[in-house]
Amino acid sequence: MSRPLSDQERRKQISIRGIVGAESVAELKRGFNRHLHFTLVKDRNVATPRDYYFALAHTVRDHLVGRWIRTQQYYYEKDPKRIYYLSLEFYMGRTLQNTMINLGLQNACDEAVYQLGLDMEELEEIEEDAGLGNGGLGRLAACFLDSMATLGLAAYGYGIRYEYGIFNQKIRDGWQVEEADDWLRHGNPWEKARPEYMLPVHFYGRVEHSASGAKWIDTQVVLALPYDTPVPGYMNNTVNTMRLWSARAPNDFNLRDFNVGDYIQAVLDRNLAENISRVLYPNDNFFEGKELRLKQEYFVVAATLQDIIRRFKASKFGSTDSVRTVFDSFPDQVAIQLNDTHPAMAIPELMRIFVDIEKLPWDKAWDITKRTFAYTNHTVLPEALERWPVDLVEKLLPRHLQIIYEINQRHLDHIASLFPNDVDRLRRMSLIEEGDTKRINMAHLCIVGSHAVNGVAKIHSEIVKTQVFEDFAALEPEKFQNKTNGITPRRWLLLCNPGLAELIAEKIGEDYVRDLSQLTKLHEFVDDDLFIREVAKVKQENKVKFALYLEKEYKVKINPSSMFDVHVKRIHEYKRQLMNCLHIITMYNRIRRDPAKLFVPRTVIIGGKAAPGYHMAKMIIKLINAVAQVVNNDPMVGSKLKVIFLENYRVSLAEKVIPATDLSEQISTAGTEASGTGNMKFMLNGALTIGTMDGANVEMAEEAGEENLFIFGMRVEDVTELDRKGYNAQLYYDRLPELKQAVDQIKSGFFSPKDPNLFNDVVNMLFHYDRFKVFADYEAYVKCQEKVSELYLNSKAWTKMVIRNIAAAGKFSSDRTIKEYARDIWHVEPSDLKIPPPNEPRDAGQDKTPNGTAA
Repeated sequence: MSRPLSDQERRKQISIRGIVGAESVAELKRGFNRHLHFTLVKDRNVATPRDYYFALAHTVRDHLVGRWIRTQQYYYEKDPKRIYYLSLEFYMGRTLQNTMINLGLQNACDEAVYQLGLDMEELEEIEEDAGLGNGGLGRLAACFLDSMATLGLAAYGYGIRYEYGIFNQKIRDGWQVEEADDWLRHGNPWEKARPEYMLPVHFYGRVEHSASGAKWIDTQVVLALPYDTPVPGYMNNTVNTMRLWSARAPNDFNLRDFNVGDYIQAVLDRNLAENISRVLYPNDNFFEGKELRLKQEYFVVAATLQDIIRRFKASKFGSTDSVRTVFDSFPDQVAIQLNDTHPAMAIPELMRIFVDIEKLPWDKAWDITKRTFAYTNHTVLPEALERWPVDLVEKLLPRHLQIIYEINQRHLDHIASLFPNDVDRLRRMSLIEEGDTKRINMAHLCIVGSHAVNGVAKIHSEIVKTQVFEDFAALEPEKFQNKTNGITPRRWLLLCNPGLAELIAEKIGEDYVRDLSQLTKLHEFVDDDLFIREVAKVKQENKVKFALYLEKEYKVKINPSSMFDVHVKRIHEYKRQLMNCLHIITMYNRIRRDPAKLFVPRTVIIGGKAAPGYHMAKMIIKLINAVAQVVNNDPMVGSKLKVIFLENYRVSLAEKVIPATDLSEQISTAGTEASGTGNMKFMLNGALTIGTMDGANVEMAEEAGEENLFIFGMRVEDVTELDRKGYNAQLYYDRLPELKQAVDQIKSGFFSPKDPNLFNDVVNMLFHYDRFKVFADYEAYVKCQEKVSELYLNSKAWTKMVIRNIAAAGKFSSDRTIKEYARDIWHVEPSDLKIPPPNEPRDAGQDKTPNGTAA
């Protein structure tokens, strides 16, 4: 249970987590008791822990609502340019603690909950993660919403309210087993349904052309019901909105079947419509061309664009009676960011609205559309790029296919005028790919239909320009930009690592939370013995806490002074968890070969989910668990080496493991990881990075100095050269005895004695189909790991390097990323204006807003 603060501690209390005042604590307790009383009167006599959680969540939400309404009123009156972030994924995690921190209520809530005889950590653990994303792309969207609110931008996140988020992963006998993530089963205190803004979305049907234009008729209608979640900025009273759509069948959906007497079946068939928002596709970096997925993509786009246009028409300089009917100013009032190609159908949909419904001429509609949209590319892996079959689009969205063909025809005419007779170039740049199955290249559609295209790290943006979309970049070089990803320091430092956050605030002040670049001031303390000891102490406390968690969950005794070597991310061949596994086996063999030799003890922690249909990723999980089983139970190894596979890695588990990490594994093959954001979270929380020159690792090395990271392995040009020559895994196997031994052990069944052939597919892939060249980097990786162990023996030198990394982490704030998007792509200025809190009077001139809930 949280203990009360001593007077001395209270005086020292850092206000980054809010100031404790007797009045605010008393008010929180009153709110808590009121909500709890309401629950018990309504429901039962004895309160459960979940009742206590909901009472606290509703109490904190009470502090949000007034600010939320005020923010929306302010936008309604001032009519700023609005930013719409369209994403099929928002990986939000838990909301309670993040909200307390951003409202400055954390310390007062801690104190109130303690005085009520409850344990804050236990209450926080009751909240379900909102797992509406697979990994980096969805978590980035969540960090961006936090930053946009903190920077005072009039921004909205739009996505799908999946009934089931990313699956819950169970590990049974070493294998991944998926279970449905029924995250809404107890209700969600943070969302508000807005049925008054429900909108129709059309599918199927046919197109009728007449003198007055094209008409899409005989469609099947699905209703989009919005649920709004407040997104508070940090200590600025701004509360933005994330609006997620849920699919509902209209009352007459399929009830024409009633005429043939099967009323029951007709009602049951309503599920066909409502399945659209049922479940998140659990694929990361892999395109699955399923009809339901295309329905999801169009569903979110169609509902969102109707909402955007309604808001554009309705709000004009705070006036209620004036409605915009002219769209000339649309790009000056609206910016739409496409988070990867998933919402790409927004481009033909906006054209359909402009041309078919608003009756704009094509050229004008196209000009407005291009100036409105911008596209972020998140991957260079060919299997991840969306290419929808023309037949499927024609069946589901016939009018959109016609519009895409028209866009393509005009695009190709333009290319042909610039490069006469260059048929090859036309084929490469077409939106339609010919072949056995005609497909629409959605990335090409996004590039042609947007005014800005960006990658998410310097090296990735360069690859996008010079390789993946080379022809497009040559044609319009000014369109291509880089926007290196970032993370929100509120969740990824204040929330998850309060000890470190407060230690930093004591040294350099509290402003760094809003301006992470101020971390450079920590360079002054690199040689300060007291600060070095304090940083090491915070890390050790985090490790002890996490070691206790691991022992409780996994029944493995962990040595908290061992090096915590952590590799957590989606399981994918390009992220090379296999190379880490080979290193574990190599360390194991070295200990067994020479048990008396000094060995730096390690706890290797690997975690992540494999896409359910990804056989090799699931085999990798099984192999890691099989190796762990042998290593952890070998008495000769003892506490020198332990291996843990973290079950069900998710945002709330990341918040526990990242602050406890010593060594962060970022070992993808150079040129394959677009950016990564886990690498940034580890850096900010005082872990050192072992990694390749890939993604944002390159910029981390630039910021901290390459000598302050453990960089190894091939660079992009080496990988390209190896591809040119031809990669031969056998050569490395024959040349490196330790690699040979490790592979032979896997092959012979040393780690799977009951089924010696269990890992044949893994071995076969490593020798014959390894696109990501594990063996080529193995030797450099093992040597680099030896340097890591050597430095770890010198605690002071290690901690000094940690401080240099934290001091260099400022660039990787999502606040900096969003400022760059705002300046270079959306053409808006962040605002440091503080909207007055609900308990303070508004400006007299601002009190004319009708009913105050402009949405």
